[in-house]
Amino acid sequence: MKQTTPFIEGLYFGEGPRWHDGRLWISDFYAHAVKAVSLDGKVETIVEVPGQPSGLGWLPDGRLLVVSMIDRRVLRLDPDGLHEHADLTDIATFHCNDMVVDDQGRAYVGNFGFDLDAYLATEGVDAALGEPGAPRAVLARVDPNGAVHVVAEDMRFPNGSVITPDGRTLIVAETLGLRLTAFDIDAHGMLSNRRVWAPTDGVPPDGICLDAEGAIWVSHPLGTEMIRVAHGGEVLDRITTSQPSFACALGGPDRRTLFVATAPSSAAHEAAHAPLGRVEQLKVEVPGAGLP
Repeated sequence: MKQTTPFIEGLYFGEGPRWHDGRLWISDFYAHAVKAVSLDGKVETIVEVPGQPSGLGWLPDGRLLVVSMIDRRVLRLDPDGLHEHADLTDIATFHCNDMVVDDQGRAYVGNFGFDLDAYLATEGVDAALGEPGAPRAVLARVDPNGAVHVVAEDMRFPNGSVITPDGRTLIVAETLGLRLTAFDIDAHGMLSNRRVWAPTDGVPPDGICLDAEGAIWVSHPLGTEMIRVAHGGEVLDRITTSQPSFACALGGPDRRTLFVATAPSSAAHEAAHAPLGRVEQLKVEVPGAGLP
């Protein structure tokens, strides 16, 4: 089985990796910072986010959007610093997490729905993944003007998301649902025709990225691997990582480098204790496609 190799170390917990303007951008939860990394491994802190950064994306004019997890907001990096772009506190029932921004600047944002760490401590992983399982969450759409809308309900921990190259399909990792769920996107950004795009072979999918053959790389937060899944659920490939994998991106000049954010654990009290998180990498045959 193919094995990733180190790219950078010294993160606390990396999330939301994105290839943008020739660098890998990534949120580091417990450093409270968005960072950008050049291919030679040079790390630059772009902005500090006290509320803990997660999902990343860009407006059509190039301004960065970043999810501020704990205070359940989307922030916008203007030339004079961070400003509130949208407040999700009325609809997000716990921390906000990953996000994908379309080419019109509409952001689709997930949230935990409940205190995951506390639930796992009392109920355990099997209860969270089982039926009826843990509490549900909604998926939000944030328009370019900051207006917030609920576009899907009853989601089982909506997490990593991708948009197909034609802009017509959103695919969301439902981590506790053990599946990738697809929606049609209309001209106004509304979602319809909800369906299971693929079960994920028992893997609770975290971060995901789409390739040019229409397959999706899926992070495995409970195992030291990544899987590549076809529409319908066939596992096309598996690779080994040094630690559990939590997020991924296809980047590099040809989008053929799979970047994987790994860490010993996602539990806050462990991940915040020491910077043991990494980004690992592997050259793959099929380049990335779509958004992010």
